[in-house]
Amino acid sequence: MSEELPPPDAADREPADAEDEVRATDADAWATAVAEDLEAEKARRRTQYGPPPGSAAEELRKLVDNVAEKLSGLQSPLLGSIAGPAAQQMVRQVVQQAKAAVEPVIERNPDVFDHLAAAGGELLAAYRSAVQAQEQRWSRRDDTLRDKGEDPGPERIDLD
Repeated sequence: MSEELPPPDAADREPADAEDEVRATDADAWATAVAEDLEAEKARRRTQYGPPPGSAAEELRKLVDNVAEKLSGLQSPLLGSIAGPAAQQMVRQVVQQAKAAVEPVIERNPDVFDHLAAAGGELLAAYRSAVQAQEQRWSRRDDTLRDKGEDPGPERIDLD
């Protein structure tokens, strides 16, 4: 008789397991669909705007490489044809030393450059906000005085 009917707790577990399986499948389908949409959006943006910029450390490395390339290819007309090759060699050597000094710092601390770039962006936003607020005060003051028929004249600005 025990073979004919499953135990009562087994009957309770089967639907729950099936529901969990359906939920897991639904969650996986949702995650898959979101990932596909995200990849499609990234591809669309790459075609529209080009490749995204790398991390701040990668961008600094590119900058150092480009500056080194430009300095190495720079011809010095002031030194003449005799000192030119020696000056170019000296510039190349200085550039290589600078790259050798910068590379280990970038390798050890790539996140620091991301934080510095973010901090620079925040400082720029704060500066813009301060300048816009000051411009609004100036324009309001000028408008108020002009409405009264007075000349606003020069304004003393406290730089501290």
